[in-house]
Amino acid sequence: MNILKILLILGFGYFFWLMLKITLEYIPLKKDVSFLMIKQTEVEDRPEYLYFFYTHVYTSIFVLLSGFLAILRKDFGLKNFHRNLGKIYIFLILFFAAPSGIYMGIFANGGSFSKISFVILGCLWWFSTFKAYQLARQKKFSGHKQWMWRSFALTISAITLRMWKVIIVYLFHPNPMDVYQIIAWLGWVPNIILIEYLITKKHI
Repeated sequence: MNILKILLILGFGYFFWLMLKITLEYIPLKKDVSFLMIKQTEVEDRPEYLYFFYTHVYTSIFVLLSGFLAILRKDFGLKNFHRNLGKIYIFLILFFAAPSGIYMGIFANGGSFSKISFVILGCLWWFSTFKAYQLARQKKFSGHKQWMWRSFALTISAITLRMWKVIIVYLFHPNPMDVYQIIAWLGWVPNIILIEYLITKKHI
C-alpha cells in the first residue's frame, strides 16, 4: 500500500468520523437540533419533510462508508465483499438517499440558486449510480468503475460542502444565506470536474 493510499484512508476516516458525529446528533429523533433548527417552517408546515430528512441522514452515512470501501476494490479476505458493498451502496442511493436528497433540495436554504444546485446534485447522483449499476449488470466493468467514481465524487459532496463552508466563513465572514448559495455549488462541481479530468487522463 503506497503512502498516497494510506493518507487517503486516514483522511477519509477523519471526515467520516465528523459526519458520523453529525448523524448521531439526530438520535433519538428530534425536531429541534442542529440543521433542523433553521428548518422549522418545513418541519411545521410539511409533515413529510422529517421523513425525507431522516431517510437522507440515516442512509447517507452508510452510503459514504460502503462507497469508500467499495472503491478501494479489495475484499479484505471476505468472499464477494466488494460486490456486496457495491450492491448496498447502489441500493441505498437509488431508493433512499438520492430521492430524499432531491426532495430536500427543493426546500434548500439560499433561494432558487441553492435549490437548483441541490436538485441537480441529487439527480446526477441518482443517474451516475444507476449507470454504474447498469454497466455492472452488462459486465462492462471499465465503464462501471468510471461511473462509480463519478457517483462517489457526488457522495462526498457531503464532506466537501462542509469543508468549503468552514474555509469561506473563516476567510470572508459572509451572510449565512450567501454561504449556502456558494457552497451549494462548490460542494460538488469541483469534485465532478476533478473526476472527469482523472478519467480523461486515464488515471481512473
